[in-house]
Formats: sequence, structure tokens, C-alpha cells
Amino acid sequence: MAIRKINPTSPGQRGMTKSDYSEITTSTPEKSLLRSLNKKSGRNNTGRITCRHKGGGVKRAYRVIDFRREKFGVPATVKTVEYDPNRNVRISLCFYADGEKRYILTPEGLSVGDKIISGPEAPVQTGNALPLELIPLGTFVHNIEMTPGRGGILVRAAGNSAQVMAKEGNYVTVKLPSGEMRMIRKECLATIGVLGNSEFKNLSIGKAGRKRYLGIRPTVRGVTMNPCDHPHGGGEGKTGPGGNPKTPWGKPALGYKTRKKGKASDKLIVRRRNKR
Repeated sequence: MAIRKINPTSPGQRGMTKSDYSEITTSTPEKSLLRSLNKKSGRNNTGRITCRHKGGGVKRAYRVIDFRREKFGVPATVKTVEYDPNRNVRISLCFYADGEKRYILTPEGLSVGDKIISGPEAPVQTGNALPLELIPLGTFVHNIEMTPGRGGILVRAAGNSAQVMAKEGNYVTVKLPSGEMRMIRKECLATIGVLGNSEFKNLSIGKAGRKRYLGIRPTVRGVTMNPCDHPHGGGEGKTGPGGNPKTPWGKPALGYKTRKKGKASDKLIVRRRNKR
């Protein structure tokens, strides 16, 4: 992926950058793998807003991604590399030898015509999915399972990868992109390679309207509100929070631990991301 600058014909385009989409090979998705996607606008089943600053956005269809990679021993050929409006990484349409079609996340170095396969007998090469116990130490992986057979839930964003660090007993230690070191069951699958579209983090939105296309509504600072609306509000002229920063509901906003104690997976964390 490369980044291209926009001709500054308006103030909003002066600092805007976009992807050149050079790796995209088709603009038509596979219809059999599309699903309707209903917008919730940050509201729960009772209509209350549980996640602020969501709403609007362009209409999009969901692409069904194969995070499980459970077709062991069946080779597949990469036919297209496509844009996915629901994530920041590209997706690849794979045709399996038995005639089935599936989307997978596209790692760096995977292109049209390449062969991929999953299972314990698969070779260690980009795009293949293997159990963690069979992956050599130091290998970069993505789409990692935490429960065998449930599908990958870790390391799925553009440019990310985890590294296999150690093997001991029934667990494999993996270093995640956050810096956290975590033990994962050796039977869990992981896909070889670093996810593509790594330049995504360098894109400049450029204008407020582009945020609205993504379904992100405006965020108003607490210090500009009235005291009845936010703990930071009120005062004559510009004022600071007046103490520790708080949420609109009075809870501490920085350094306040929200993780519930006693989680079953806590004991599997070798080193936390905050280095404590």
C-alpha cells in the first residue's frame, strides 16, 4: 500500500491523504459471502445510547471472513484482493479445491495466484494456518485463537503481528502487538505472516465529513459544557478540569482500573502491556 496526497482544491483536502489501493484487484465482492449489516447507532435493545458518538455513516454490506480456518488439508488459491469497508486490512477471496469460496485476512506478501492451506501438515509459509505448537519460535503470526476451534480473535488489525516466544507444556507464549506476553493453548490455530496495509495508521482524515462517512459523530469537550452537563463544565472563560479528569458521570477518566478481578485468563498473562 502507498499513500497519495489529494490536490488541495479546498481547505478540507489540504492535508488529506488516501490509500492508492494499488493492491486491490477487483471492486466487486463475492455475493455469496455478503450479509446485510444493520446500524445500531450505539444503542442497545432498549434504545438507550450505550456507546456515544456513533451514528450515520455510509451504507455497507458485511463480508463473511473465515477466522476459523478449519478446512484442514484442503488447498486454496487466492483469486482476488479486495477492499473491506468493515475493517482496515484487505481481504482475499480464496477458491478451495472442493469448490468452496471463503474470505481471509490478507497478510503482507500474499498475492493473487498464491496457494494456502491450513492444518497440522501445512508448511510454515505466509497465509497458512497451523497450531501454535508447530510454529517455530520467533515466527510472526496473526489471527490467533484463544479457544481451540472457536476462531481467531487476536491480532486482526492492519499492520499488526504477534511473535511466538516460548513453548512450555500445554501452552505457547506469544508476544502481542501491545507488548503483552500471554500464554495460549498449543492447540490454538494462528496464521503465518504480518497483516498488510501497514500504512493505514499514517492516513490523514483531512475533514470532518470523512469522519461522518465512517459513522463517527462529533465529540464535544467537557470543558465547553455547563456544570449540569459535565463535571468539567462551567467557570468564567477557559478553565481546566479543576482536579482529576472525569467522565460525564463523575468516574475517573485516567488511570482508573475497570477490569473485573478474577478473570480466568488473568493467570495466563506473563507480562502485562503496562510492564507491571
